[in-house]
Amino acid sequence: METISKELPSKEPPSFVKEYQCSGCVSGGDCFEKDLDSEACIKHCAGTLTSFGSFFLGLPKGFCRTGEPKVIIKIFKTFHDLEKTWKYDKFNVPVWKHLNKTNHVLIRGLSPRINMPFLHIVLENCMSQINCLEISDKDIKDMD
Repeated sequence: METISKELPSKEPPSFVKEYQCSGCVSGGDCFEKDLDSEACIKHCAGTLTSFGSFFLGLPKGFCRTGEPKVIIKIFKTFHDLEKTWKYDKFNVPVWKHLNKTNHVLIRGLSPRINMPFLHIVLENCMSQINCLEISDKDIKDMD
């Protein structure tokens, strides 16, 4: 008789989830549960509060505010992975893109039909594949 062993999913988040999500999460870093269609943690809850509301501690200005309704974060290893579940069109409109120091692309957008903001993080430089306004480091520095 053959024994079948099933490995339980890791509760240890990948380094990019720790950087972008765990640093400001009220759930802590030991509760990682991978999203079904991205690399993000679905248990993430932005817990840093200020007079303008909650924000994502690990992200730069312009990409950190959760807003109302709350921003959904999706993390993709490649732009190809993003395209498997999202299509940028009139229903999912990328507005800003920013290439950070770790060569990851942050994309802030809106799904206007359902009034849902989104934040996509792609763990590669795919700037040329995204048609929207590019936000520079200077733009981020000059934001409130």
